[in-house]
Amino acid sequence: MNHSALGRLAKIELRKVWTSEPGGFTPWLAKEENLSLLGDAIDVELELSSQEQPVGPFRADILCKDTSNDDWVLIENQLERTDHTHLGQLLTYAAGLEAVTIVWVAQRFTEEHRAALDWLNERTDDHVNFFGLEIELWQIGDSPIAPKFNVVCKPNGWTRSVRESATGEVSGHKELQRRFWTGLRDYLKESGSRLRCGEPPAQHWFNHPIGRSGFHLSSCASGGYSPNAKRAAEIRAELVLDGKQSKRNFSDLSKRRAELENALGFSLEWHNPEAKAMCRIYVRREADFTDERLWKDQFRWLKERQEAMLRVFAPAVQQLSESNEPEA
Repeated sequence: MNHSALGRLAKIELRKVWTSEPGGFTPWLAKEENLSLLGDAIDVELELSSQEQPVGPFRADILCKDTSNDDWVLIENQLERTDHTHLGQLLTYAAGLEAVTIVWVAQRFTEEHRAALDWLNERTDDHVNFFGLEIELWQIGDSPIAPKFNVVCKPNGWTRSVRESATGEVSGHKELQRRFWTGLRDYLKESGSRLRCGEPPAQHWFNHPIGRSGFHLSSCASGGYSPNAKRAAEIRAELVLDGKQSKRNFSDLSKRRAELENALGFSLEWHNPEAKAMCRIYVRREADFTDERLWKDQFRWLKERQEAMLRVFAPAVQQLSESNEPEA
């Protein structure tokens, strides 16, 4: 290799690209490809809901959905270093919109504001998450300018887990559930899987985004972990449909049942309860996740089934009529 031919990275001032936040930076960040870049940095699949979302007399920069669970994600951005005004706006908007993931993007974070987000993450439960990201722009010679997001603050799941265990907030069984999902997440990452995961939860399900709000994949491990259990221990790979149009979406997909199951290579259970909006399409097997010696085999089974579900159902749900979109 001719090392003399290597280029040099040059850092570009943000104001050379965006002259203002509302007229330049916010519209750029709200584009699908840029939200995807931001989502990759925080490991959340984002779907734009609105820009300049009204919150009383104020307006929040960007409001998104986390497609793995349909929770609200609030994004507040600025072209300068962080300041108290934006911190106050962030908290006001988050409360008004009931957002559970709050993302603050800035040119630079002060130590005080970094500490403030860390403090909030330490004192809120694991359903509320604060992220701080610094954005940089880089260029090599005359190449296109490239953005780079650097995460400077994020939820510390390990710290929360230790604190919850110490205070008795999470039972031994729920801690086992968290360890099971942590193992699955690590297994998926090590194998290069396309399945995305968030922070492993202390519950019997673990969601994965599929690319559209109102739908997500869910891995489940439940039942059979006590002598009085009413059902056999099982693991499941599910497609979950929720929202106001879930019944119609379920009906449209069920019309393609034979085609979809043939593409998957295995049969599915189609569950559409009358009294509930949420519908599920899933495959299951008997398996007791409390036996850690069996985890690797269970991880392999979930990975294979969920990757097939992602491959087949991701395009199928995108093909559903736009009129079927759940309302915000």
